Amino acid sequence: MDWLNYHHLLYFWRVAKEGSVSRAAAAMHVAQPTVSAQLRALEKSLQKQLLRRQGRAVVLTADGEAVFRYADEIFSLGRELLQTMKGDSAGNVQRFRVGISDALPKLTTYRLLEPALVVQPPFRLHVRIDKTEKLLGELAVHAVDLVIADTPMMPSLRVRAFSHLLGETGVSIFGTAELARSARRDFPRSLDGAPMLLQTTNTTLRHSLDQWFAAHGIQPRVVGEVEDMAMLQTLGEHGLGLFAAPSVVSREICRRYGVLCLGELDRVRERFYAISVERRISHPAVRLIAEQAKRRLFA
Repeated sequence: MDWLNYHHLLYFWRVAKEGSVSRAAAAMHVAQPTVSAQLRALEKSLQKQLLRRQGRAVVLTADGEAVFRYADEIFSLGRELLQTMKGDSAGNVQRFRVGISDALPKLTTYRLLEPALVVQPPFRLHVRIDKTEKLLGELAVHAVDLVIADTPMMPSLRVRAFSHLLGETGVSIFGTAELARSARRDFPRSLDGAPMLLQTTNTTLRHSLDQWFAAHGIQPRVVGEVEDMAMLQTLGEHGLGLFAAPSVVSREICRRYGVLCLGELDRVRERFYAISVERRISHPAVRLIAEQAKRRLFA
């Protein structure tokens, strides 16, 4: 059986956090050759290059990023173990690790997570934002407890997981007061030729919008394509174009970004799923999220 040398892993973890071998050596009060030797030993045992030089600093390779996430998790658990053994109440806080699809709107995601953030005793929240497929891989090895996405589990992925529909919402169009004045008249026909900020074509919301535009014979003037919803809304806040977002958080979007809601698009829906390894949800935080989403957010 292969065994991981956690001493080697600790040196790697410290170098990754410090950004250089010299700073890690100084922080650990050891010589630089000692640190370098530990790194080489770890890379040899894993048969992967984990770091590469960039000037005087070091940066993580793709494999190095994966190893660093595991190392961060391992040493975080180690600290909690010590706290628990010392009787520190902070060590008894239950951790809740969530993976969030990077295409999801952050305001809606926060509203989904909110029930698990205010419950007593509290959970210690760990959030990972990445591509859904990558997060599902982490779910498979129990690196996260839950994945929140806008699509259900795809049968083509060889991951034993189950999709739980949290709810669905309409989609509305937002814009600054100046853009809204010209686009509100004869909405939604007024979207034809209007400046529009859209998510990139690999997102579910963009696919739904493209279908809706085609069905209604509307061709907006696309001024930008942005994958990250928060960035897209920030550009919309500064008047670059109109943008679409879930109707369920329309008041918060208007208040936060200083924009107006022109109206909702008929038959365009956005769905949110909780994907977990449990067919019947038993994790207390996931159960809270699912119950409150159906009872309050998407009621």
